[in-house]
Amino acid sequence: MIEKWMERRFGADVKSEKVRGQYGRACSIVGMLANVLLFLGKLAVGVISGSVAITADAVNNLSDASSNIVSLLGFKLADKPADADHPYGHGRYEYLSGLMVAVMILVIGVELMKGSIEKILHPAAVSLSLPTVIVLLGSIAMKLWMAVFNRRIGKKIDSQTLIATADDSRNDVISTSVVLLSTVIGHFTGLMLDGWMGAVVALFILVSGFGLVKETIDPMLGSAPTKEQVDAIREKLESYPGVLGTHDLMVHDYGPGRQFASVHLEMDAKADPLSSHDLIDNIERDFLRDDNLHLVIHYDPVTTDDPRVGVLRTRVMEIVQGMHDRMTIHDLRIVPGNTHTNVVFDCVVPYDCRVTPKEIRERINSEIQAEYPNYYCVITLENSFVHQE
Repeated sequence: MIEKWMERRFGADVKSEKVRGQYGRACSIVGMLANVLLFLGKLAVGVISGSVAITADAVNNLSDASSNIVSLLGFKLADKPADADHPYGHGRYEYLSGLMVAVMILVIGVELMKGSIEKILHPAAVSLSLPTVIVLLGSIAMKLWMAVFNRRIGKKIDSQTLIATADDSRNDVISTSVVLLSTVIGHFTGLMLDGWMGAVVALFILVSGFGLVKETIDPMLGSAPTKEQVDAIREKLESYPGVLGTHDLMVHDYGPGRQFASVHLEMDAKADPLSSHDLIDNIERDFLRDDNLHLVIHYDPVTTDDPRVGVLRTRVMEIVQGMHDRMTIHDLRIVPGNTHTNVVFDCVVPYDCRVTPKEIRERINSEIQAEYPNYYCVITLENSFVHQE
């Protein structure tokens, strides 16, 4: 129902930075109100029943509400337009807000763990009442809905912040279920599990916080694009007539919906350069219009009518993949001379390759010269800026 209202209110064009920001802010407000309501209900029940686990779960909801406020601020600041000092916009504010949320969660998790350890050392009976059961069951239902809602909107607008919020809501479902279970068991058996279950809740909070720290720091450090995004970009590029291949793809993330990329495009060297340039311009415009991706293309002319090139490319590929199954080559060309012929190419070496650069060059040259005595390989070794799988 809320999602339908958002579509009517803001529109369905979630690729628009303005619409995307409106969706994010609305989700943050909904989450904040729901978490405040849950906090008040659980706090009252926790105080009345004397349960540190329920009180810990209530404080967890308060921390979630605080997180929603920070997320709301992050979406608001990320919407600021680019300026002279920040030509790529302010999208990374969303990542910074996520990092602040993660730190808040970690601090609260540590404090709740201290309280739970104190209750383990000095246990006390917890009373069970119908209001306690109703509040906890209502909390579980509410958090299940919030997990589904935030995940749907997060995927819709490609927001890691909302997806992380959905994961946090899922964890809350588990932790509240544990609290309810411990209260029921304690009531009917006399076992004082409240402190232990409070520790479990605190542990869930800490694990969630550490996970959020990693998820928000990775894009700020420059994490590689996902395999799905890389495959989609390459598939679209190679769908254009005249494009023979791609390499050296780089994607730079300046915040959700603010990505820039560069790639080398292989095209027939005999094709009209004006026609090739026109095609490249069209491709760049298509990516900006369809995918909101600012793409810069480097034109690589390749020889297609020299049979030696194809034969050598196949042979060199066999050699490098014998050293590592994800090692590749590109831009192979032949430069003949009076006494010898140079075979010039770039070799992309995976980060987990254990073969040294010197060994790579020596092995390729050794095997090529065994078949072509006057051929010398001039090799540029490089690493990929995207996942190789």
